[in-house]
Amino acid sequence: MSRVLLGVTGGIAAYKACELTRLFVKRGDEVIPLVTPGAQRFVSEETFLALARRPKSEDRYPHLTRADLLVVAPCTANTLAKLAHGIADNVLTEAALAHRGPMLVAPAMNPRMWAHAATRANVETLIGRGVELVGPDEGELAEGEWGVGRLADPALIFATAVTLLEPGSLAGRRILITAGGTREPLDSVRFLGNRSSGRMGVALAAEARRRGGDVILLAANLSVEPPHGVEAIPTPTAESMLDAALALPGVDVALLAAAVADYRPAEALAAKRPKDGAGWTIDLEPTADVARALAERKRKGQLLVLFGAEHGAEGLERKRAMLDSKNADLVVFNDVGRSDIGFDATENEVTLVARDGERFVPKASKAAIAAAVLDEVERLLAG
Repeated sequence: MSRVLLGVTGGIAAYKACELTRLFVKRGDEVIPLVTPGAQRFVSEETFLALARRPKSEDRYPHLTRADLLVVAPCTANTLAKLAHGIADNVLTEAALAHRGPMLVAPAMNPRMWAHAATRANVETLIGRGVELVGPDEGELAEGEWGVGRLADPALIFATAVTLLEPGSLAGRRILITAGGTREPLDSVRFLGNRSSGRMGVALAAEARRRGGDVILLAANLSVEPPHGVEAIPTPTAESMLDAALALPGVDVALLAAAVADYRPAEALAAKRPKDGAGWTIDLEPTADVARALAERKRKGQLLVLFGAEHGAEGLERKRAMLDSKNADLVVFNDVGRSDIGFDATENEVTLVARDGERFVPKASKAAIAAAVLDEVERLLAG
């Protein structure tokens, strides 16, 4: 059993901390709620004490109790700033200064507040001190705006907390993940590319990190931020991605989720080609095959996981063939013929193709798909 200080700050998302409290108690942890005055405008302290199965303490200094983990969920922009700058003006921020152990922060705020330069600087300060962040997620907020700022799902916050309390299932494993879509230059301005946002690869990186893996993310023109605590290396083109992948030693699992261009212009112009009304004929040549290059260098015990975006049943059959043609251990097929899943969508639906069978994963968030893929990776590692 672990002792957890659970800080709850002001904001409508405070009610979600009730579920987080319940999850810790169900695990057998001792939970000490630290509810700020702002949070009590939404959920009373008595509610958290009841869920934590604790009487109202007569201890004047519960925040100074030695604990295995401090969790702040939700964490407002105001509290995030206080944590970054060492301001201790309530029971929670005092606890943060006194705590000597891992800290997990789950931000929740308006998208414009999250994007503000001051908030970004505060986030970087906390990460630099070793604070673990989870979320925020993208979606509709209470005020009706859409964007990045929603509190992460309590189950994800809890799962991340557990990894800080005990070794993760991928601890000691070095995980290479590629994400996004490469862009092959036509001239100094234009490029040949695709619609991949990088959401699937980023979700895989976050989940692998949550499970304790040492994650390196090769990022090709992402439209979403890399997860906190993950080393991200920019690899905008197929060639740069291949060079970076081959330069990384000791990789145990490679998950190639990026949409790497199959072709590039045979000759890219150094300057911008002016628009003159004439046609433009471009010769294309194949790019380097990142998957094949890694497969040729695969060592015993190393896993190679490939992602394939295709259309329909014929596409699935082509992905099955990649188990042999590219020496893959697992192929993740998703049908990009649909607009509600796959490229630049928040959800996906995949078929996991392994040598000993196939598993269909129905439509779900890309975070849930990432968890299913890594469950299969762990099964293959164990075998």
